[in-house]
Amino acid sequence: MPIQVSLLTERDIPGAVAAIQEAFAEDPYNNWVFDKSTFDSRRNAASLSIRCEWGMRNGIFHVAKEEGNDEVLGVACWLRPQLADQPQTWHDWFEDWRLWSNQVGMNIWYGRGGLNVERYWIWKEAQSKVQSAIMVVLPKAQGRGVGRLMMEAVTDQADVENTKCYLESSRDVPNTLIYEKFGFQKAGELECDDDGTAIKLFAMLMLPNAASLAADFKPQIYGG
Repeated sequence: MPIQVSLLTERDIPGAVAAIQEAFAEDPYNNWVFDKSTFDSRRNAASLSIRCEWGMRNGIFHVAKEEGNDEVLGVACWLRPQLADQPQTWHDWFEDWRLWSNQVGMNIWYGRGGLNVERYWIWKEAQSKVQSAIMVVLPKAQGRGVGRLMMEAVTDQADVENTKCYLESSRDVPNTLIYEKFGFQKAGELECDDDGTAIKLFAMLMLPNAASLAADFKPQIYGG
C-alpha cells in the first residue's frame, strides 16, 4: 500500500509515541540520559504525549502511515527557525509555560522514571545552540521511502518559503550520511559531558534549494 504523510492529529499521538519509543530504544542520547534500571516507559510515554501536543500547536508535525492503515510508521517534527536575537513572543512564552506546567504535573504523578535530571539539563544547554527536529522511522518500515517522504514534505515547503532547515542527530554514522543525501551539511558538533561520561550531537543545516547550492555551501558553525 502507498505511504501517506499527513499532519499529526490527537488520534495519531499514541501511535507516534510508540514509534518514537521503539526507534529511540537504543539511541545513544536515550542511553545516556536515562537510567535503564529504573526507566518507566509509562512516564516516558506521558512525557512524549505532552510534547506531541505541544508540537502540534507550535511546530510542523507529520506522521507517515500506509493508506487505509492507522499504524504510525514514521514521525517527523520540525520547529520554524528563529533568529537568536529575536525576542520571545507572548504566545511562545505561554506555550513554554504550558509545556513546563504539564511536565511538572506529570513528574508529580510518575516521578522521574529513570531520567537523569542533571544530564537532561546538560543536553538542554547544548540544544539551545541549535534548532532541532525529530525524525524517526520504525525499523520494519525502513527502506520503503518513508523517511524520504517525510523529509520532502518539509524541505519542499522550506524551499517555497526560502527557509533554512535544521536538525540534530545523536548518531554520526549512518544518520548524517543519510541526511547529506537530502542536502544537509554538518554545521557543528555539540558535546554533552557529565564528568567524563559524554555523548556528541551532530547539528546539520540545509539551505533552501540545497541540491543546487550544496557544492558551494560552507556551513556556519553552531555550538562547539
